[in-house]
Amino acid sequence: MFVMKTFYHGSISKIDRPLTTAGRKNLDFGQGFYLTTIQEQAEKWAKFVASRHLAKNTPCLNIYEMDIDNVTAEYKVLCFNEYDIEWLDFVVSCRKGEDRWREYDMITGGVANDKVIDTVEDYKNGIITASQALGQLKFYKPNNQICISNQRIIDNYLIFKDCIKLQDYEG
Repeated sequence: MFVMKTFYHGSISKIDRPLTTAGRKNLDFGQGFYLTTIQEQAEKWAKFVASRHLAKNTPCLNIYEMDIDNVTAEYKVLCFNEYDIEWLDFVVSCRKGEDRWREYDMITGGVANDKVIDTVEDYKNGIITASQALGQLKFYKPNNQICISNQRIIDNYLIFKDCIKLQDYEG
């Protein structure tokens, strides 16, 4: 039985054929195609990306569906349910350019966003200890990101549904 779940990707263009190799490597969960189950989060990211470009770009919300149960049954998936030491060490290693992410086909967990990035960077740079970092992170509820690093998951399971231009955007 297929249980389809909706995923979002914020961008400045329609992405109906995502590639795992198109993004940067030193991100939270390494190189891959990033999605979220939180529509508002994807919309905010699309607006942020649009604001960084010199040319006038319209932010876009790309919408996908995927049978997550089949993916987790067939592929190696790493899930972080909270901001804990495993998440912190994994994100720091990826941001340092280490490739621990290559051990997995898909990784899910919280984003090192503007609310927690200073803590992550301070830990990464040795300014605070893991205990201090975790003490700060406990006040934040993780949002949600999914990094697909195996192109076969995209090709076989991720179904593009729509691309909505966010017309009310004021750049």
